[in-house]
Amino acid sequence: MSIRQIVGEIRLAGIGGKRRARPLLVFVLLLAGGCASQTTISKPRLNGVYHTVTAGETLFRIGKAYGTSYQELARVNGIKDAAQIRVGQRIFIPGATHPIPVETITPTEIAPAAPASPEPPPGFETFLWPVQGTINSGFGPRGMSFHDGIDIAAPEGTPIKAIEDGEVIYSNQLRGYGNMVILRHAHGIVSVYAHNESNLVREGQSVVRGEVVATVGSTGRVSGPHLHFEIRKNNAAQDPLRYLPQLCCVTASDNVSPKH
Repeated sequence: MSIRQIVGEIRLAGIGGKRRARPLLVFVLLLAGGCASQTTISKPRLNGVYHTVTAGETLFRIGKAYGTSYQELARVNGIKDAAQIRVGQRIFIPGATHPIPVETITPTEIAPAAPASPEPPPGFETFLWPVQGTINSGFGPRGMSFHDGIDIAAPEGTPIKAIEDGEVIYSNQLRGYGNMVILRHAHGIVSVYAHNESNLVREGQSVVRGEVVATVGSTGRVSGPHLHFEIRKNNAAQDPLRYLPQLCCVTASDNVSPKH
């Protein structure tokens, strides 16, 4: 029965008395209310944050920084051509809890392969090793991806030291990397310390060579406690072994490859 027919019945019922009209009127109100409620139901919004694109950023770099594929970002944001994003554009990042500095998190390019005998760049003394342990994954290609640093296995809670004087430019969590600290040093050098049990420094803080900035942990996507360590120069990933004192008895091996 249509609403118009029901209204007609109510009018007819009114001729015979008010008792019959009341339940029919209540039924119409419930029916109308039900229809109205259906039209106002909306899909729940995804959890996430908006990232504002800055100069030099690509959807690929943004996705890598947030731990989301650029294909997923394009789909969620209705972007037909992933290569066409503009400065100032707002990109929704599903699952993210806070905006992050993409320029700081992701290198722009990969540095050329290191020479056979690693040497520190001109004008640099070698940096400190951030932690003593076994290198279980080196710098370079890893399957279909590229490993931007080295992984140093060490017991949970082992102190992680700043390789040189610098400033803390990031101290927070990052999807896949867990707790992460990034230090800026002189001459365009940046060092990265990830999967930490805990970060012991705050953004904006100055640190000195050898100061403990974090402890070894297994936060993020890992198969065991270790430090994921990177060195970048002018935001290009470098092989850290070019900058660190050579080890006499330990060589890099990919036999154990923590997931990250």
